[in-house]
Amino acid sequence: MSAEPGPGRPNARRPQRSQRSIGGDVAFAAGFFVVLATTLLGAFALVALLLAAADAAPLSSIVPADGRNALVVGGIAAGGVTGLVLPLVLFGMAKGDEETPRVGAGAAGRKLLALPAFDVYVLVLAVVVAQLGWVLPKAVTTTIAVFAVGFSWMPLAMIPRERLGLASRQGD
Repeated sequence: MSAEPGPGRPNARRPQRSQRSIGGDVAFAAGFFVVLATTLLGAFALVALLLAAADAAPLSSIVPADGRNALVVGGIAAGGVTGLVLPLVLFGMAKGDEETPRVGAGAAGRKLLALPAFDVYVLVLAVVVAQLGWVLPKAVTTTIAVFAVGFSWMPLAMIPRERLGLASRQGD
């Protein structure tokens, strides 16, 4: 049996490329790299700030030497999520179509106000986990921090947004 088109077989059509233009592809790539850059820079910046605070007066007496990596894990989580969500919300306010309308000012404000609450939660949790450094070695404290900080907010992420009052309304 031949897979080639012949006199009784219709020609196989190749799927057509989506209707995006070269300009749309360039804009998508630029947006992707902006989001990637803000995510990475946010994580690095918050880690640097937390480690500087652990070396200086604010956290120096609270965080033991073996618990510093818990602050690094918390800084990566909080800074990375903030760096990810901030440009996505701003892009959502600027771009929309029939399927996904623009994010209104009210909805964007609620989303942006949720970020500091999330950051405070993650950073407090990181400081609490860092306290294990007083009794556990550095590697064990780091492993516990990865699981505690990394997975503690997952149940919150699984709750439907409507239950938290974060669902977007058409009027926003």
